[in-house]
Parts: sequence; structure tokens; C-alpha cells
Amino acid sequence: MVIKVYIASSSGSSAIKKQQQDVMGFLAANKIEFEECDIVVNEDNRKWMRENVPENSRPVTGNPLPPQIFNEERYCGNYEAFFDAREDYAVYAFLGLTAPPGSKEAQALARQAQQ
Repeated sequence: MVIKVYIASSSGSSAIKKQQQDVMGFLAANKIEFEECDIVVNEDNRKWMRENVPENSRPVTGNPLPPQIFNEERYCGNYEAFFDAREDYAVYAFLGLTAPPGSKEAQALARQAQQ
């Protein structure tokens, strides 16, 4: 399974740049393998991303903006969903991955299972 992060390498928006760096920095720091899919230099990436973001996750007007996160073909979410998962120690579940033993997420899951 490959986590794919759809990004725009040359975005005029500093917010989008920061969000992209935040997602990729977190994944790299936690040794979660991922692939950067640039929608600026690769039209196929742009088309695929736009077609595969579910209707209920699209903005009311315009196209979905990066970063958009997928696990292979399965949509995980956008930056806001990633941020919420990170705040809740649920990033691995968000990404469709098993939390590594000893991680805060694995510890939280173990506590829930005991209750």
C-alpha cells in the first residue's frame, strides 16, 4: 500500500504550501512511506485527483485543492481531515494503516479495547 499525497509544486498560495509541507513532513518524520504526486507538472495526476475526490469532499465551487491524500486508490481526505486525525492521534487509521506498536495511536487503541 502506498500513501499518495497530491501536491502543487508551484502554488501561489502560501497556505497550500504550508499544508503540503506539514503533511509530507509528518509522514517523513514518522517513517510512513509516501509518494508525492505533483498536479502541476503532470496533467494525469491532476485529472486523477480531481476525478477521485468523493463528491461529499469537494468544495461547493471549483476543484479540490491540494494536498489531497490517498492510500492507493482509496481517498483518505484533505489537509483538514489529516490535521484532525493528527490531533486525535488517529493518523494511521486515517491513512488506512496499522499503528506501530508503542505509538500514541496504538496505545490509545489498546486503552479503548480494555474499556
